[in-house]
Amino acid sequence: MKHLLTPALIVLGGLAQAQPMLPGFDRMDVQSAHRARPLDASFYYPADNRTYMTVIGDNPIFDGMRVYMGPRFAKGTHPLVLFSHGSGGSMDGMAWLMAGLAERGAIVLAVNHPGSTSGDSSPRRSVRLDARAQDLSAALDQFLAEPEFAGAVDPDRIYSLGFSLGGATALGLAGLRFDAGAYAPYCQDGANRADCAFFEKGGVDFGNLPAGFSADMRDVRVTGAMAIDPAFTYVATKESVAALDLPTLLINLGKTHRLAASDMGPKGSGFAARLPQAHYTEIAPAIHFTALPECKPKAAEMLEDEQDDPICTDPEGTDRKAVHLHMLDEIAGFMGLD
Repeated sequence: MKHLLTPALIVLGGLAQAQPMLPGFDRMDVQSAHRARPLDASFYYPADNRTYMTVIGDNPIFDGMRVYMGPRFAKGTHPLVLFSHGSGGSMDGMAWLMAGLAERGAIVLAVNHPGSTSGDSSPRRSVRLDARAQDLSAALDQFLAEPEFAGAVDPDRIYSLGFSLGGATALGLAGLRFDAGAYAPYCQDGANRADCAFFEKGGVDFGNLPAGFSADMRDVRVTGAMAIDPAFTYVATKESVAALDLPTLLINLGKTHRLAASDMGPKGSGFAARLPQAHYTEIAPAIHFTALPECKPKAAEMLEDEQDDPICTDPEGTDRKAVHLHMLDEIAGFMGLD
């Protein structure tokens, strides 16, 4: 089923939401066998009380999110979401989404993926998809080892969620696998695809991708998957698509302005149709970067002056805040939080 964004309707729909819960926040270090150093992790959760407020993800380009630092967990058990950021992103970069889910009753656990975060996004390291999935599995191991945290988690409602490269990670945790042998033909078919250009700049050998690209990344504790503009659906293996029987939510941003590399529709990879049990949603007008936080007033000009990516320039008619609300509504509805 497809839904196109109508900002006025989305705003009205948002007014009907239940009273939001308090968004709690904390950080943790994650020990893992596959990394040389501990992973930085953070988690958002519905809180039982107020402490002091802090702002996450605020910088000269993006507005941050206000959350409460380290309060008690709200009583009861809650669904847990494992969140994977995109290439060049970070665990703080989509705080609006994670805090928003905490306000609706979910715990969200995120990590910084070494080698593909803001400041260390390496093309050659970003294709090691198995390491990204292992980051989140290790974070889940450690989170559930804490009695206070584990007691707040509903083990039958553990979801993976990711944006862009993180979308591929989220689908991998649900059992999707990628065909390394299909990636070179995909990049050589003449289409101008941003993912191929990024990896080519790093000297990635498309005909000899690391074994981790095609690895089995399934974490059997994951009971459902959600992916926003996911990477690599063009090269998802037929066998793993056929075997992926978990509830799945797929979100594509934009229609006429859609990023070709993450297009799951009939003009793209066709992945949404190949996964008939999935709930597929298109949100427009928007573009891939509309998923990023709301931008500060002069941010677009700053980026243009620095000849950086136009991450604050949305298509005409786009209301980034309304798009975010629509995404939250879709994700919360999929998880049964509404």
